[in-house]
Order: sequence, then C-alpha cells, then structure tokens
Amino acid sequence: MLTLTQIAQKPDLLTRRPETHGIPDVVIRPLANADCEQLGRWLAALTPETRRFSTFDGYDLAAARELCDAIGRYDKLRLVLEEVPSGRIVGLLEFSLALTATDIARYQDAGIRITERTVCRFGATLADDYQGRGIGTMTFPHVREVARLLGKSRIILWGGVRADNSRAIRYYEKCGFHDVGPFTEADGSLSLDMMLDLSPGPDARSLRARRTDT
Repeated sequence: MLTLTQIAQKPDLLTRRPETHGIPDVVIRPLANADCEQLGRWLAALTPETRRFSTFDGYDLAAARELCDAIGRYDKLRLVLEEVPSGRIVGLLEFSLALTATDIARYQDAGIRITERTVCRFGATLADDYQGRGIGTMTFPHVREVARLLGKSRIILWGGVRADNSRAIRYYEKCGFHDVGPFTEADGSLSLDMMLDLSPGPDARSLRARRTDT
C-alpha cells in the first residue's frame, strides 16, 4: 500500500500516459509544487458553469498555491492531467483519504457502512474544452489503480454530484458507480451520493438490489 509521503517523494509511482485515441496526448501525474502557475491558469479559465459543479476555495494563483502547498501534508492526493507537449494542465483528479461525519451519516441512512480503512473520496474536474471528449473515461482505469494502491476497496464521490449535472452522472455510471441516494445541499439544491465497489461484495449486491426495487 502506498502512502502520500511515498507518492510525494516519488511521483513517478503514479505517473501514467494513457491511450487517448485522437485526443491530444496527456500525462497523468501527481501535482507538483512547480505546477503552481499552470494550475492557477487552469482554475482561472474554468467557466461559471464548471465552477458551479466543481467548487474550489478560489480560482486564481493564490488558490493554486494553497493546493500546491498541501502536497504530502494532509489527507489529500491530487493528480493533474498535463497536455503533451504543451505542458498545459487540463484536468485535476482529487482523492481524499478522510471521511466527514456527514458523509458517514448519509451513507448510514442508506444502509451502507463506510470507513476510512476501505473508502476514499474522489472528484474530477476537466478544462472546459476537454469536457465531453471521452478523456475522463480513458483515464478512469488509472483512478481505479490509484485507489487500490492506496489500499481502498471503495470510492465515493467527494461531495456527491449535482442532480442536474446529467453529463457527470452518465460518466460516473459508465465508470461503474451506483446511485446511493439524494441529499440536499446547504443552498437547497439536490445532489446524489454515488459509490463504486472495486471488489464487489455483499454491499454492492444489496445496493444494486435496492436500485432494482425502487
């Protein structure tokens, strides 16, 4: 099992170059301190619609610095999608190894027990010109690999997915996520919890059964 410290010291452990089939080539690799300016440009270029679905503490160079300063210090792992050969950052894949009390309670209400020993949270954001081009699907095998290397057997969505974000819901379903149930955000909007079992077991079967019954 890899630790965040090991990854920060040896980022090549999680560096991959997926087959993109006609889309500009990208490299997936851990976020580095040297990425600060490129990450700031990426954040600043996200449209209001993308920002509504993927929220960050800020969308400027200062926010990028905070993300880079957090490398190897907390419970988060962030991977960038870097366009080759331009070096432009075109996506961010985020993992959290911590669960919130709210996460645990929501899943408990759905009849699913989650613990930090087996579960990580995940979220993905792509540059607007890369959305809808299939890059998320092409890179998702690496997401599965990373979760397993971190010692996790389940992935849940970080903060869920907005119920009106139909493109993202279709994407997560295509990647094998199952709908756990809806919940209401602080602003009154509706979101969905979704979970992926990397090693399907009784909980995965029962979740599929509940979806069939509803």
